[in-house]
Amino acid sequence: MKRYVTEGVCSKAIDVKVRGDVVEEVIFLGGCNGSLQGISILIKGMKVGEAISKVTGIKCGSKETSCPDQLSKALKSYIKG
Repeated sequence: MKRYVTEGVCSKAIDVKVRGDVVEEVIFLGGCNGSLQGISILIKGMKVGEAISKVTGIKCGSKETSCPDQLSKALKSYIKG
């Protein structure tokens, strides 16, 4: 499990576990609990590249980012090592 500290969103961090090239687990710390649990379940079992392409660039209201967009950054960070 690798922790990514978020920026510009309500959640404070995202814990991500990847095996090979598949997302095994995503846990958001803080944020909109129900929505983020839903995102975590939908992403589970997905290939990392596919997950990144689906959530990159999503904005939250007038913010330039969102929790899903931060998840894409967490996954990119994970694959970079």
